[in-house]
Amino acid sequence: MATRTAAERREEARQAFDTFLKECPTSQLLARISDKWVGLVIGALREAKDDGRESLRYSDLGRQIPGVSQKMLTQTLRSLERDGLVSRTVTPSVPVRVDYALTRLGSDLACLLSSVKRWAENHFAEVHANRATYDATQPEQAA
Repeated sequence: MATRTAAERREEARQAFDTFLKECPTSQLLARISDKWVGLVIGALREAKDDGRESLRYSDLGRQIPGVSQKMLTQTLRSLERDGLVSRTVTPSVPVRVDYALTRLGSDLACLLSSVKRWAENHFAEVHANRATYDATQPEQAA
C-alpha cells in the first residue's frame, strides 16, 4: 500500500466532493433542492412558520401550492423527509391527522431559498428587459 502525503489526501477529498461531477453527492443534493416542487413546499412551510403555525397538513400544502398533483406532493414530501429537511407527524384520530414541518436543516435551507425568491422578485423586470433585448437582436431560431 502506497503512502500518500497530506496534500495528496486533501486533493483526493476535494475531488470526492466536486459538485460539477454528476456522481458527486453534493451534485445530487443540489439537483434535489433546485427542484421546482421542493422550493415551493419549503417556501410554503416557511411562510406557515413565519405566520406562527409550526406545521401544515397535507391538504393545506396541496391548496397552497398551485398546480401540484397529489402524486408530486407525496413524492416531494417523502424525499424531503428522507433528507431530513421536513418532519412528518402522524396523530392518531379519525381521520388520521398528518402534519409536516421544517426541521432545523430545512429551516436553514428555507432561509437561502427565501433570499433567492427575493432576488427573483427584485430583478425580474431587469431580466425580462434583457430577454427582450436579446430576442430582438438574435436571428430567428429554427424550431
